[in-house]
Amino acid sequence: MAAFEPKNPGYRAATIAMFDAQPAMRTLGVMIVRLSPGEVELAMLHSAAFTQQNGFIHAGIITAGLDNACGVAAFTLMPEEADILTVEFKTTLLAPARGERFVFKAEVVKPGRTLTFCEARAFAEHEGKTTLIATMSGTLMAMLPRKAQQTPRMSSARRGD
Repeated sequence: MAAFEPKNPGYRAATIAMFDAQPAMRTLGVMIVRLSPGEVELAMLHSAAFTQQNGFIHAGIITAGLDNACGVAAFTLMPEEADILTVEFKTTLLAPARGERFVFKAEVVKPGRTLTFCEARAFAEHEGKTTLIATMSGTLMAMLPRKAQQTPRMSSARRGD
């Protein structure tokens, strides 16, 4: 992967603050393990509360981890005033999510001014083995503040006064 230069010199603190502001990630117990421009590694421990009927971690939980990893990776390259929003993703489930710990790794493939394309992989750590369980490709949008729109003022001659 190519090395990326963050637009925000304070990207690390800003990214951690954005991540920490997400109640969903706290609920799931997801933590940042590694963070660099355009890349992130997140992890969470197994919880029976997040399993489906067969005892595997639910696909929705795995997808949430992958989506968030893509968002965090993309956010590291966005300008200071940006916020982030997912606009599209595709997840492929490759194996049952069985494990003691789950890792979500994402990297930016193509950053853009407004849209950033990322790829992510989810791994399950089970009985000393690491298994690739899912992949995601996602598109994230930089939500930039809108400039105040100024409406041209009509002169009194044009208004008919």
